[in-house]
Amino acid sequence: MAKISKGKSKVTVYPDWCKGCGVCVEFCPKKVLELDEHGKSSVVREEDCIHCGFCELHCPDFAIVVTDKETGEPNNS
Repeated sequence: MAKISKGKSKVTVYPDWCKGCGVCVEFCPKKVLELDEHGKSSVVREEDCIHCGFCELHCPDFAIVVTDKETGEPNNS
């Protein structure tokens, strides 16, 4: 599967799983995520996502999933 272009990704955060560590927020190259008023990760700029997968791969709580908006499939590049 080819790398997915900017703006073509769906970023899902499961707030019940997120403990608010901030790893995803600090290291997202496009600042797609921010901590919300409850201290949980929240998608604020999904259109800027470049589908690098860092947030999903490094989330210690498995609380983030990044998929292709069109197919619903994960990035396998």
